[in-house]
Amino acid sequence: MGRTRAKAKKSALTVTKSAQSSSSSATPTISALLDKAQELIVQCDFPLARKFIDRALVRDDGSMSEKNQAKEMMGVVLLEAGEVDEAREASGNCLLIWVLFLTLLPPHPTAPVPPPPSAHLYLAQLSADPHTALKHYQAAIDILQTQLKGKAPSPTQGDDQDEGEDEVRSNIVRAYVGMVEVWMDPEYDLCFDPAASSTCDSLLANALQIDPHNLEALQCLASVRLSQEKTEEALAALLTFPPSSADASPAHNQALVAALPLSVRLARAKLLLECGAYHEALNVLENVLASDDSSVEGWYLMGWGWWLVAERQKEGGEVEGSEGLAWEDIARDSRDCLETCQMLHESQSDPDTPILEHVQELLGTLDALGIMPSPVQDDDEGDGDGWEDASDGEDVKMS
Repeated sequence: MGRTRAKAKKSALTVTKSAQSSSSSATPTISALLDKAQELIVQCDFPLARKFIDRALVRDDGSMSEKNQAKEMMGVVLLEAGEVDEAREASGNCLLIWVLFLTLLPPHPTAPVPPPPSAHLYLAQLSADPHTALKHYQAAIDILQTQLKGKAPSPTQGDDQDEGEDEVRSNIVRAYVGMVEVWMDPEYDLCFDPAASSTCDSLLANALQIDPHNLEALQCLASVRLSQEKTEEALAALLTFPPSSADASPAHNQALVAALPLSVRLARAKLLLECGAYHEALNVLENVLASDDSSVEGWYLMGWGWWLVAERQKEGGEVEGSEGLAWEDIARDSRDCLETCQMLHESQSDPDTPILEHVQELLGTLDALGIMPSPVQDDDEGDGDGWEDASDGEDVKMS
């Protein structure tokens, strides 16, 4: 676990099409743009789908029906991308998304039988009322459970049936996790209900019964256990993924984690830090920053992780991978990462104010401890021994 330094990204030159080719291409119709966006949604390429929808929305030559369709599709894309607040705002402005999904549910006369569980899942995410959201999640689970029971083994379908069953199981787990998140959300009064803790336990038990190794459920379980101050159980839940195997090497397991989406890896690293598993968390974060060295949250968590390692080292403890290192050196690693985070936060106009506030708080304590940034060196000068000694102030607490 060495210091991870920011690297300057090289700009990639794009080759433009010839003027002759571009001039001969007709401007796509709004209908064509929406058809392409729909294809991308099916392929789960939501960022690119959003670009096609944006192109349709800024055009002034489309019909009202096409504009409405584009707004509806935008709501779905925002939901799928996890931008629930934006989707709620979109539905609040025109109610198109809400009405669209309600037409798929009884008692609407054109609602299919049975109704699609996705309609309930989308409405659950859009609902501002927690009780309404929970009802939609449960309705989706009931429909999905019926679908799962109807998927009896068939030797003629093989892998195709397995994939369909896996998708149903994944959606059931996602609905259970959504219910837990509603119960835990501090914006709602449900989190203060005496039954909240036991209800979350029951919901997660149901989810893990469907899929014992589902990463989303395991990370949700870890979060719940941390809120219950059961740190060891939280860590055990996190380490359940990747599934243990007698012939699986550590490199294989690291590759499985590295293949996860960036947001999932960041959430995993944060939970590992909160569980005190600093070595495991820093390994995840080194991989994150190797993938994207402009991640504000990645540099923040890396800086905080090294901070926690330095704090433990200063108190006489040790962390795997930092044996023999002075706590001052580790604290400098922390400072380097935190200052990179602060620089990126400003340059990207990142809206996450709590991260910046915590970074500034940690940097202030490092100032009080006399921990200065690592000296800047040219590549041909070698590493050298340019560490500066910490000044007085050994009694300043690193917490």
